[in-house]
Amino acid sequence: MELGKRKEMILAAIVEQYIKTGEPIGSKYLMTALPISVSSATIRNEMSELAELGFLDQPHTSAGRIPSQQGYRYYIDHLMPKSELDEEERQMVQSELERCAGNPEKLLSKAGELLAKITNCAALATTPTDEGATVRRIEIVPVGTRIAMIVLMTSTGIIKNGICRTETALTLDMIENFHEICDHTFIGKPVSDIGTVMIQTLVASLGANALSMSPLFVVLTDLAASAMQAEIHLEGEQNLLHHREFSDHVFDMMQFLDQSDKLERAVLAKKDDALSVSIGSENMFRQLENTSMIVGRYSVHGHDGGAIGIIGPTRLDYAKLIPRIEFLTELVGKLLTDSYEE
Repeated sequence: MELGKRKEMILAAIVEQYIKTGEPIGSKYLMTALPISVSSATIRNEMSELAELGFLDQPHTSAGRIPSQQGYRYYIDHLMPKSELDEEERQMVQSELERCAGNPEKLLSKAGELLAKITNCAALATTPTDEGATVRRIEIVPVGTRIAMIVLMTSTGIIKNGICRTETALTLDMIENFHEICDHTFIGKPVSDIGTVMIQTLVASLGANALSMSPLFVVLTDLAASAMQAEIHLEGEQNLLHHREFSDHVFDMMQFLDQSDKLERAVLAKKDDALSVSIGSENMFRQLENTSMIVGRYSVHGHDGGAIGIIGPTRLDYAKLIPRIEFLTELVGKLLTDSYEE
């Protein structure tokens, strides 16, 4: 549904002023704020029609109006101007993230930390979950007579490691054999190929070496499974305590943010969208029905990677925050890709 130009101007003015003040907006303010000359009676009529159409709400008995979820949605989709990052902010973010460029986990944690600081919301970042990720490197590092550390690195820059205890003493032949098998069987292949069935077939082909080598490949299987699962870095959840809109719901929200499985589902719900904005009831969980979630997706080496976003009140400065999340996701994807190519 499209509104007329005058209704659009009134809705935009109400949304933008309400974002600034958090107070209901009346016709007196709009008479001075609108770029056209309109009588107070006409403005009140237009506001009443916008309310009847579902774009505005009237809290309590106030004569003023506030945007509804539908009003915010229309504003974002049709009316919102975007503000660009100034060069100083851009350089600050880039400098902070470049310091972590060689460590994907640290990079994503820092991205969430910066986003929480910039937005005063809860910020989150997920590790890459691309099903097309391939095995970049596998290493075995002896740390004892029968103990070794297995290291798995994927094409999306994720590094997983685990300790393995073998039934027999580690020998140079075992280590070289492990490297040879991994180079021939796994390097460049999808991480998802490293599964229980494949490992069982592989171990069965080792003959006399099966007993000594199987613990190494069991650990490798666990690392591959872990690498395929998203991990969420959550930062700044305490920021939500400062938003008065959450005074009656903050306990439920905090409990929800502790449930990483549900949080992951909420964040990754719109996996095909480069950037998504979910307002109020558009979110898939009841605990988020009074929030807005803005989520951007980053790519690594041309493949879908993970997500970076915020959870905050519906009264967000969308025009300011959306470009910042877009910049951050693009930068994270570039740094992860550059790290992979080195």
